[in-house]
Amino acid sequence: MDWTGSINPGGWMAWTLPTALFFTIIAGLLILFTWLAIRFPETPRRGILGIVTTRGDRLFISLLGSAFLCLIWLAVMGTPLWGGVACALIYAAAVFRWV
Repeated sequence: MDWTGSINPGGWMAWTLPTALFFTIIAGLLILFTWLAIRFPETPRRGILGIVTTRGDRLFISLLGSAFLCLIWLAVMGTPLWGGVACALIYAAAVFRWV
């Protein structure tokens, strides 16, 4: 199968393998974090930014920031996006550690 080819030719949306993987990973993260919140409840903590956050807040902050990092990478460097993804992973690790 072609990596960027349509999964459903002639369908209403251009579902490609990367698009399907993206939405599957996001859904998996939401399910994982819901399970973690139920199984291991946590108390909110105050990080380096001085705001009180929970795991879900840090996930949202890291996903939003990662989207902007990847868009900036595309604007400045163009494709491929692997460097932007690496920057986004480092950013997400920093958010979960210090925010």
